Amino acid sequence: MSSKQYLGTMGIAAIGIITLLTFSNFTRCGAQEPSSNETASGPEGLRSNNQKKIMKQEIATFGAVHLNVTDLNRSVSFWVDHIGMRVRNTTPGYTELGTEKSTLVVLYPTAKTAFKNGYSGLYHLAIHPPTEGEFARVLARLIAKRYPISPTDHTMSKAIYMEDPDGITVEITLETPERLERVEFGNRGPVAIDRDGTVRSASAPLDVESVLKTLPDNDLSKGLPGGTKVGHVHLYISNLDNANQFYKNLGFQQNMYQPKYGAADLGAGGAFGHRVALNTWQSLNKPQAPEGTAGMRFFTIIFDTHERLEHALEFLPSATKEHNGYMVFDPSGNKILLQSDTPHSN
Repeated sequence: MSSKQYLGTMGIAAIGIITLLTFSNFTRCGAQEPSSNETASGPEGLRSNNQKKIMKQEIATFGAVHLNVTDLNRSVSFWVDHIGMRVRNTTPGYTELGTEKSTLVVLYPTAKTAFKNGYSGLYHLAIHPPTEGEFARVLARLIAKRYPISPTDHTMSKAIYMEDPDGITVEITLETPERLERVEFGNRGPVAIDRDGTVRSASAPLDVESVLKTLPDNDLSKGLPGGTKVGHVHLYISNLDNANQFYKNLGFQQNMYQPKYGAADLGAGGAFGHRVALNTWQSLNKPQAPEGTAGMRFFTIIFDTHERLEHALEFLPSATKEHNGYMVFDPSGNKILLQSDTPHSN
């Protein structure tokens, strides 16, 4: 049976910061469509982050994303049986999931209602397997289980989108920044141009069968391997300028800034420039969802040095010291735990 016969479809309106499906996704959320003779990034479009200075080590990585869910057992089953995580620790108040050595997601059974659209908060969290073969294993497992997915080729990445049992959007991402030459914006919407000159939609259908050919074996019971990480977070925010400046103050580097489309993203110094993504597509001037709604509790940023953490804290006078870092809020109310990889040097 062809893999296409397995693929479900989802009503995910807009996928990724450069993966703008149609201009209608933005005009209905308050952004203005450009005229036919203009582009958002000039006549040559936006160059890939590969043309920018690439650092040997990124300035920050992500720790666990903490989620409020309505049914703990149901959510654990999703992350274990479909995504391939393992349960690392269970307490009366939460359950930690991830790989053998790393916690990637923490679930709290505190939500009373499912995820609600129309608010600031998490758009999606993204789990990045380390190789195409392991990305293919997750894809094959989801297909075999007939789980509704949206496999998408962004050129800079290959992605699988789905919703968890509470309607929280989850992305599985394979980083492929070496494929991307540039993104161009025009009257027909954004297109991605890869290094060999191929032009495709910035959110083209993924060549599923080609990906599945990279499977190292047919064992779909194998979980996510070491090296799998939380690779990016995409946030609904209430004000693009304020949120963008906040994450720049933390040390993230601008990759794309498109206020006309209510969208921006920032990198951490590496070739993949899409670590923190921001949009106002349905959250312009909107607060966080009501208490008791399923969604993100907080996410974790881990700076590579304590000095870099201290520099970020200079912009955060209201940061609260915790036993394992500093808790802060971005201008849209998204809660973040800031940590560092290295201890403070006296």
